[in-house]
Amino acid sequence: MEKKIFNFHPGPAILPHEVMLKAQAEFANFRGIGYGLMEESHRSPVFMDVIKQAETNIRELMGISDNYAVLFLQGGASLQFAMVPMNIGIPGKPMLYADTGYWASRAIKEAKLFGDVKLVYEGKKSNYSHIGDPHDWSFDPDAAYAFVCSNNTIYGSQYHFFPETGALPLVADMSSDIMSRPVDMNKFAIIFAGAQKNLGPSGVTLAIVRKDLMARCPANIPTMLKYSTHIENDSMYNTPPTFGIYIIALVTEWIKEQGGLEGMNRLNTAKSNALYNAIDNSAGYFRGTVDPGDRSKMNVTFRLPSEELEGKFCKEATAASLIGLKGHRAVGGVRASIYNAMPLEGVERLVDFMHSFQAANG
Repeated sequence: MEKKIFNFHPGPAILPHEVMLKAQAEFANFRGIGYGLMEESHRSPVFMDVIKQAETNIRELMGISDNYAVLFLQGGASLQFAMVPMNIGIPGKPMLYADTGYWASRAIKEAKLFGDVKLVYEGKKSNYSHIGDPHDWSFDPDAAYAFVCSNNTIYGSQYHFFPETGALPLVADMSSDIMSRPVDMNKFAIIFAGAQKNLGPSGVTLAIVRKDLMARCPANIPTMLKYSTHIENDSMYNTPPTFGIYIIALVTEWIKEQGGLEGMNRLNTAKSNALYNAIDNSAGYFRGTVDPGDRSKMNVTFRLPSEELEGKFCKEATAASLIGLKGHRAVGGVRASIYNAMPLEGVERLVDFMHSFQAANG
């Protein structure tokens, strides 16, 4: 019997075990056709059923109206950092960004290539340990759009509510917490997410785009970098990542079976509460790196009394079948990524390990 491993890697990350088993069963003979879906034409009725199911599930789970297009793209969230300003930036108008971490700062760097960027929040001043109240931020209503990164995978912070921007289009990178909780889609102009944390494998990017904004896109934007190209071609302008989209269809079916986004939120709250309680009740042995009000339910970051102990913790955790706990190279420490597919059992195993490690090394 194989040893049970709990995968805390930040991405590519854990997928639901049931999804992996179903994909395994269908890999070489997809639903009786005699060969695998990866060998099938992306324009065949077989694949068209898959991509339609994926889109239908996403629309149902997130409450997405026909005013929005649901797109399956490539290039990861990093390409979206450029596509957003290219498509909906307006010459002469600033683009407003909240710098809450590593990936937000990368998005800012790309946007500056296309126009004037103004920061509504500078998290670097607090070493990204704090977000605070976005209602206190000032949004110029004459700006082109506002941009937030909803969850900080590296520093471990998360928006627990979003800024109110009124008629100003709000764009969100939700790569690491999409479908982990309900959100009001109508607050956003664009939501995008790399699939490899909560939705599926690496190689496919979900973009949910309000169609009316496409009129802004300049004519000289390269064809592949226009959202309108992919809207008009139903994500089929070029060959899409077919197997990744299939896995997204399976994962979103699994999310529906767990009670939808409300069910995911309950599970993710229980998991993160258990882990933060272990940190907070360790008499300072484990130290969280983010203000309690801004802590992420997806990426729990913490430190131990020394870097030497952090290395020992991660090494012994791996030996105990708890993998992927080393913090990002930019910040060090320990990070437990507890995305949708991480079962409560995995977090409980980690908490037990933390207790035993502190007892042996405290």
